[in-house]
Amino acid sequence: MKLSITLRNTTYSFTSTKDLFAKANEEKSGDRLAGLAAANYQERIAAKYLLSEWTLADIREHPVLPAEHDEVSAVIEQGIDPVAYEQWAGKTIAELREWLIHPETTGRDILQASRGFTSEIIAAVTKIMSNLDLIHVANKIEVITTCRTSIGHRGTLSSRLQPNHPSDDVQGILASIYEGLSFGSGDAVVGINPVTDTPLKTKQLLQKTHEVIQKWNIPTQNCVLAHITTQMKAIEAGAPADLLFQSLAGTQTGNESFGISTALMDEAYAMAQATSDGKIGPHRMYFETGQGSELSAAAHHGVDQLTLESRCYGYAKRWTPFLVNSVVGFIGPEYLYDHKQVLRAGLEDHFMGKLHGLPMGVDVCYTNHMVADQNDMENLGLLLTAAGVQFLIAVPMGDDCMLNYQSLSYHDIAALRQTMGKQPAPEFVGWLEAMGLMRDGKMTDRAGDWRIFLSEGGALR
Repeated sequence: MKLSITLRNTTYSFTSTKDLFAKANEEKSGDRLAGLAAANYQERIAAKYLLSEWTLADIREHPVLPAEHDEVSAVIEQGIDPVAYEQWAGKTIAELREWLIHPETTGRDILQASRGFTSEIIAAVTKIMSNLDLIHVANKIEVITTCRTSIGHRGTLSSRLQPNHPSDDVQGILASIYEGLSFGSGDAVVGINPVTDTPLKTKQLLQKTHEVIQKWNIPTQNCVLAHITTQMKAIEAGAPADLLFQSLAGTQTGNESFGISTALMDEAYAMAQATSDGKIGPHRMYFETGQGSELSAAAHHGVDQLTLESRCYGYAKRWTPFLVNSVVGFIGPEYLYDHKQVLRAGLEDHFMGKLHGLPMGVDVCYTNHMVADQNDMENLGLLLTAAGVQFLIAVPMGDDCMLNYQSLSYHDIAALRQTMGKQPAPEFVGWLEAMGLMRDGKMTDRAGDWRIFLSEGGALR
């Protein structure tokens, strides 16, 4: 395993797997903040070149965090298919990239082979791929998951309807839900970030979203994104939760900062499986991630943020989730400075999730102190749709007034579907047609008219 390379009479040396991986990254403000980034373009190119010559065995045998020291590493190692790995162990990262982008390599081929890839192998090939490479390969991969409904079918674009409210006001949440539904959003999940993280509030919001879904026979799932332990207590108290949610990190200490462990997540997964009502599929978990979260918790251990993000996905696989998404620009400019870095990270995260065989979505978003605007987010939304993203997140008018960040809007989802020839999940299409909101694959003039959900007295039902 080489740690130095000479290009144009200049020798570039790297101290470890961590060092080489970090310096092979595209520019990220988080890596710069952590003191891990390449000093200049020449060093970055040298790192990419050298990394492309490493074999998959080189990477697996020299991990950034050994399994005996980190339970995320241990979970990833436990999930590797030894037969699939042996078929690729002697190949280089450059050879892996060439195979992935080859026109005769199918999504099914990729998912079969990737069972033998560690998360760090997937991170390595991501580092040497162009944006178009990431889009082209991710678009080959189809991942279908089932909770109350199924999403991920080729030719579809699903969405999470995010009706957050700054005081958890039920009427305000209902107004956002009905507006989103009227634009065709919500086939992936109706998912609320609560202000108040208590079992009582979580149960109340789960009950209300469950009532809406039952009343209107909506083919979707509900979720309240409280801490996993809060959701578990709410379920014990009788709350009707379709999905259990938790944010994940790519290191054990990062997860400890979130208040979770592998044992706790195993317990939550078992609870979800035990609470099926016979009408719900096998995929009951929902995870969110995002480049930079480990550094923000001082839990990155000198590892770059792309590699840690890939490790999140290897960790998430253990619990066969229904949904996974990167909240790509949510953490702020300290980690992704501007629109160029957010766009690259969004494509990287989606590609890495898909290569792990996950049902991958993205919250296309930014904070108001980043060098980005809504046009940049629409650009990324378009690129991700072209890449076959499983779902995107939508909030009223693209402005989350509770979490105080910008995302895509309900009408952005409708526009992306029409522009890119995508449809909602099949069962949701049938429901939209029955409600008069869609006809012949297009939204009707009733789209956006939330008044169809009003009672005769003019109140939201």
